[in-house]
Amino acid sequence: MRRAAKLLPLVLLLAIAGGMAEYGWTSIEKPYRGFGPEGVFVTVPHGASSRAVSHLLAREGVVRSAWAFELYARRHGKRTLQAGEYFFDAPVSGKDVFWTIANGKIYEKAFTVREGETMYEIARELEAGKFMSAEEFLQAASNPELIHDIAPDAKTLEGFLYPATYHLPRHPVPIELTSLMVEKFREEWRQIADPGPDETGLGNGQPVLSVVTLASLIERETPKPDERYLVAGVFENRLRKGMLLQCDPTVIYALEQSGSYDGTLTGKDLHLDSPYNTYEHRGLPPGPIANPGAVSLRAALEPAQTGYLYFVANTEGGHFFSDTLEEHNKNVVRYHRLLAGLPADPPPKPVARKKPHAKRHKRAGR
Repeated sequence: MRRAAKLLPLVLLLAIAGGMAEYGWTSIEKPYRGFGPEGVFVTVPHGASSRAVSHLLAREGVVRSAWAFELYARRHGKRTLQAGEYFFDAPVSGKDVFWTIANGKIYEKAFTVREGETMYEIARELEAGKFMSAEEFLQAASNPELIHDIAPDAKTLEGFLYPATYHLPRHPVPIELTSLMVEKFREEWRQIADPGPDETGLGNGQPVLSVVTLASLIERETPKPDERYLVAGVFENRLRKGMLLQCDPTVIYALEQSGSYDGTLTGKDLHLDSPYNTYEHRGLPPGPIANPGAVSLRAALEPAQTGYLYFVANTEGGHFFSDTLEEHNKNVVRYHRLLAGLPADPPPKPVARKKPHAKRHKRAGR
């Protein structure tokens, strides 16, 4: 009897230990979900201990047991729990939660900057995606310090916010985002232009800002990559002859800068008093009007060698190109015919057939 009494506490301890081991194993190995159907975001602070992270995860309903998670983390003490924001939207085991955080698989959302977008369009899309306010982004994009080494005369980062898909945290820091975009531009620029170790110019003497500005005009004028070299050639020819570029997108950009662009361009707008208005001012505008991609940058560096001085839309995404104003005016007529649903060229006029002359018979003499 005494022996049985002495064994009873030991049995209880073993039972408790076994129960704790079972609970710990379940807490780590079995999926758990103590949060709502919408999922839960958890932010791990910099320098947080495994104990602090364990209690944070348990409080948010991500893990079943803070104790079990901390114990598992201590068993893998060589791995640091990475700071950042994590998102959990499905039941997951404590072990998988640990490795998600230890490997730094922070929450990211894809955001795409399309070729030819302006910084104003990017700002609106960031706000629509709830990344940040448009004003916050524009404030960061209006500071050109990030590119002063390659474009010392730039007034903003317009043109250097490279079109690409970026994987962003839920609330990126504006200056960190613009830095990411500018760094992507630098990577692409090194491959496209081979500017040398200082990146401040090109072998043919063109400043980076001039090339990017020309590329932005090309990008906004045509969506067709195979036409961009031709458009570049037209602009180069007009610049060389001292002609006005007469590029509609530059006027649209001037209107967008003042917040007065409503989606339409009128004849009155072409007389807008702005250095970006290429109907009023010769040469390139003072800076880029959009963020060009690789094809437009290459086209600006290597324009097509043609005699073209004019182009007008063909209603199919492309353009009619011409050497002379007379040809251009004919192409404008073709454009308006297409807008009206008619063939570009009128059908040829039928050739009038001459009526045969009646034969005159000589009267026989008497």
